[in-house]
Amino acid sequence: MKYICSLVLAATLFACNMPASDSPKPVTVAEYFAPRDTGVQTAGITMVPITTPVGTFNVWTKRIGNNPRIKVLLLHGGPAMTHEYMECFESFFPKEGFEMIEYDQLGSYYSDQPKDSSLWTTPRFVEEVEQVRKALGLNKDNFYLLGNSWGGILAYEYAFKYQQNLKGLIICNMMASAPDYAKYNLELQKQMDKKVIDSINRLQTTGQVSNPRYEALLAGFYNEHLCRIVPNPDPVQRAFKHVNSEIYTMMQGPSEFGISGRLATWDIKDRLKEIQVPTLTVGAHYDTMDPEHMKWESTQVQHGRYLYCPNGSHLAMWDDQTHFYPGVIQFIKDVDEGKF
Repeated sequence: MKYICSLVLAATLFACNMPASDSPKPVTVAEYFAPRDTGVQTAGITMVPITTPVGTFNVWTKRIGNNPRIKVLLLHGGPAMTHEYMECFESFFPKEGFEMIEYDQLGSYYSDQPKDSSLWTTPRFVEEVEQVRKALGLNKDNFYLLGNSWGGILAYEYAFKYQQNLKGLIICNMMASAPDYAKYNLELQKQMDKKVIDSINRLQTTGQVSNPRYEALLAGFYNEHLCRIVPNPDPVQRAFKHVNSEIYTMMQGPSEFGISGRLATWDIKDRLKEIQVPTLTVGAHYDTMDPEHMKWESTQVQHGRYLYCPNGSHLAMWDDQTHFYPGVIQFIKDVDEGKF
C-alpha cells in the first residue's frame, strides 16, 4: 500500500509540473503501468531484430512504464557489459513518471552474440541504436539518450549522426577523448603502489589477464575508481559476470586500467560544438574519467549543463545517488517543461 501511495503522489507531482499552457494530458499511474502487449504479458521485454552487414540478429530490451513525452534509453558501458548494472535506475525513474528502456547491445549477454569481429565498430553500433529507436517508437518529442562510459561514446556518436531524433542527451562518466582518458588514467596510477602497477602492466603485457592474480591486483583500483561500494551491488556483480570479454578486450582492452583496443584513438573534442540538443554531462570526483574534462565538455556543446558527483566514481549512479539522480532527473524535467 505504501508503494501504491508513493506512485499516486509521484503521478500527482508529475502532473503539477506540467507547463500551464498547451499542456498534454498528464500521465496517470494507471496509464504509466498500462500493459503494452496484446497477448501474453512479457514484463516489457522485447527482442528487437537488428539488420547488420553480416545478417540479422536480436537484441534484448525491457521497457518500464508508458510516458508519451519522456522515454529514456539506457546505453550500458563495456563495450559488451550488460544492462544489469543500470538496474538501479528502476528505483528512481518510474516514481518520477519517466518511461525507461533497459537494453543489451548486440554481443552482450541477453542479446545475440555473433562471432564476426567486423561487427564491433562504433559506426555499426550507432546504426543498431537507430534501429532500436525506430522499433520502440522513440522520437524527437520524447527520446532521451543516456550513456555511461562506452555508452557515452556511443551516445555522442549517435548524436552526431541522428541528433534530429533526440529530445535530450545525457553523457555519464565519459571523456570526449580516449587519449586524454589514457593520460588521466596514468595520473591516477601514480597514486598507487608502484610495485602493484608494475605487476599489473607485466601481466597485461604477457597476456595473463585471466590470471587470478591480475584480477586481485586490479581490485584496489576498481574499488577506488570504478565502484566504491564494496562488495559491489548484486547488479554490478552480475554485469561483470556476464561481460563478453572477447568484445570488451577487442574494443577497450583487457581492463579499465587504461585503454588499448579499437577505441584507443577515439577523440571527438573538436566536434562537440556540433551538438545542438540539450546535453548533460556527469562527472565524479573518484571517476576513472577526469571530472574537470567532463565539466569542459558541457561548455563545448551548444546547450550544455554539468553535474558533479563529489562522492562518486565511474558508477556514480551507484555510489553517489544523493547527487546523481536529483541532477539527472532535474535535467530531464527542465527539458520536458521547456525550462532548460
